[in-house]
Amino acid sequence: MAATKPLTLAIDIGGSHVKASVLDAAGRMVAPEQHLPTPSDSTPKAVLGVIAALAERLPAFDRVSAGFPGYVIVDKGVIKTAPNLGTPAWHGCALAAALSEQLKKPARVLNDADVQGLGVIAGKGLELVLTLGTGIGSSLFKDGRLLPHLELGQHPIRKRKTYDAYIGDAALKRKGPVRWNQRLRRVIAIVEVLVNYDLLHLGGGNARLIDFPLPENVKRADNVGGITGGVKLWDPALDDLFPPTTRKT
Repeated sequence: MAATKPLTLAIDIGGSHVKASVLDAAGRMVAPEQHLPTPSDSTPKAVLGVIAALAERLPAFDRVSAGFPGYVIVDKGVIKTAPNLGTPAWHGCALAAALSEQLKKPARVLNDADVQGLGVIAGKGLELVLTLGTGIGSSLFKDGRLLPHLELGQHPIRKRKTYDAYIGDAALKRKGPVRWNQRLRRVIAIVEVLVNYDLLHLGGGNARLIDFPLPENVKRADNVGGITGGVKLWDPALDDLFPPTTRKT
């Protein structure tokens, strides 16, 4: 099937890797996903350099979407926090404008868990998305509509530990998969009471390590949603979230 325009360069910025592909108007990949390690010195300049290298490997595109692991002031395209990349370096970074200038195309930026959610949700009822990776990302949707940003990763869950510290990648490596799965069970029980979701989606690279039966209202999400959800950033229904300068593509 021929790719339909506009074509979107979809970027998933993670704590360990930066991934990208080009999607057609229906959200289908028109080229294999490309990825490179996230720089150890994860400054905006360094990460933008990785994105430029990935874009060179991919076909031409008309617009750009990026999922970022932190709090994004969406209507300005500006980063407020980047707990797994180094908050001081990213605070106040106008990432959408920087991507647009570097790639010469309009760009939109959203929290990475929000992007993955857009790629995996059913669009009915209250749906929570948790991404299990370097840190813990979260997003919340009501009947398919993205709700104001939920940053569970930085919220305390046990004593002084945040969700990031409790079930993030560092905890997995320190405690091992058995203890990590025990902790994840507790997290699922807690967030069900906290959010009263109809459906919970578990994504991110570490979701593959889940070794216990999930409740009926909990599903493992396809990790490719962090890329394929990028096309949804350009849905006209989300226009009000983004700067007016990005609304014509």
